Amino acid sequence: MSIFDKVGKKKVCTSAPQTSSSLPFESLCNYFPSGINQPDLYRSLREAIPIIDTAIYKLVRLTGGFSVVSNNGKNQKQLDEFIRNVNVGGAGVGLQQFIDTYFEQLLTFGTSVGEIVTDSDGINSLYNVPIENIALKRNPKNFNEVLVCRPDSLSGTPVKYQDLVMYSTLNPEAGSITGNSILKGLPFVASVLLKIYNSMGQNWERAGNLRYAVTYNPGSDMLDRAYAKERATQIANEWSNAMNGSSVKDFVAVGDVQIKVIGADGQILDSEIPVKQMLEQIIAKLSIPPFMLGISWSTTERMSSQQADALTTELTAYRRILTPVIERICSLFLRFCGNSDGVQAVWHEITLQDAVEQARADLYKAQALSLGGEKK
Repeated sequence: MSIFDKVGKKKVCTSAPQTSSSLPFESLCNYFPSGINQPDLYRSLREAIPIIDTAIYKLVRLTGGFSVVSNNGKNQKQLDEFIRNVNVGGAGVGLQQFIDTYFEQLLTFGTSVGEIVTDSDGINSLYNVPIENIALKRNPKNFNEVLVCRPDSLSGTPVKYQDLVMYSTLNPEAGSITGNSILKGLPFVASVLLKIYNSMGQNWERAGNLRYAVTYNPGSDMLDRAYAKERATQIANEWSNAMNGSSVKDFVAVGDVQIKVIGADGQILDSEIPVKQMLEQIIAKLSIPPFMLGISWSTTERMSSQQADALTTELTAYRRILTPVIERICSLFLRFCGNSDGVQAVWHEITLQDAVEQARADLYKAQALSLGGEKK
């Protein structure tokens, strides 16, 4: 059983005022910078803007896989089996599954916490701790030690076995023990984008569901004026019958009758440029080339060597954060096996360039070297 107790939240139901906004994801639209980590806000960001959710999963996949090697070569078979088959929170299997979820939490919230669950036989499972179920504070007796706590009191209660808990931070500020989400800085941009999308939906709903203004102008003779109300009512009924029927019907009217589409002269604002501007800000923050997210803004949809180098640098930095977590878990497993010499995590090579183009470049290089040798 995990040493973390899930802390329940009391739910309060309130009636909504009639003047409340109808915009979805109200927390984003009412966002005001507070300087603190806001888990619910970041979850709403991923749910509201699909491209953000896609980018985070893409970063997790691009970080790649790994293998772990025992330093003295002993117990390697047991270690490989543990990496493949260790239980992860009862919902997954394998150390890769645990690291993927751990990294996803790190990107989303800036801080990630995991726990090694043990029993009398060794490591029983790995557990990704929900960010709401933990609090971090400095050890009053050791400034350099950070304690992982349960938020069941004002100051938090440190968990009993700190050695079995791992936590990592992403881009922490000076003096801070918590990290910053990769989504920091995006709530305002996302709120603007959502307002544009919501307005687009309302405009197209109005434009697609046409409404008409039917106007009857009585003639100058006394008979038309005397029966103007009755004729107007008859025209309205006939028009309603023609428009609401299941089959197409003709509308025939006698006299001066004008039919106009309401709002036909109004133009729907072009949203392409402002939407692109907002998406550019989001993609720049997430450090993912647009075409990898299904967006094409140029004629070329290949990754340049500069883009590949920049993304590789980002992924390498993420790997440096995850490596100590992997090695700590595997080292503890080997200690249960009686092997205390430690391990080394080896990441798979990052391959971002198109294999065909890379092979073609190698061919051209070989041909150039061959021609150079013949000239000599």
